Amino acid sequence: MKNYTITVNGVAYDVTVEEAGAGSAPVAAAPKAAPKAAPKAAPKAAAPAAGAGSIQVKAGAAGKVFKVEASVGQAMKAGDPVVIIEAMKMEIPVVAPEDGTVASIDVTVGQEIAAGAVLATLN
Repeated sequence: MKNYTITVNGVAYDVTVEEAGAGSAPVAAAPKAAPKAAPKAAPKAAAPAAGAGSIQVKAGAAGKVFKVEASVGQAMKAGDPVVIIEAMKMEIPVVAPEDGTVASIDVTVGQEIAAGAVLATLN
């Protein structure tokens, strides 16, 4: 007999599998609910950063930073792309919410970010 613990949708089950003789298929015993383990925490994405400027440029969706379009000191108009995020194989531009000058870029290419994370700030 072999014992296994199987987790389905966060619920752990102890399963005992009995090995049958030659020519027979193994038969699984009815699952018993195991003591529920605490769910594992999801990997943490970058926490929102507090940049140098007063205007925050925030991510609309969680994803990975694909490209940084702006640089510190660059003048931006409302709607200009600051950072491009990749989410679900799509490239999503994050644009300047209003006119200003880039005060800080708070992310790097390849960094995982959460929805609402501050990517850059403007003055």
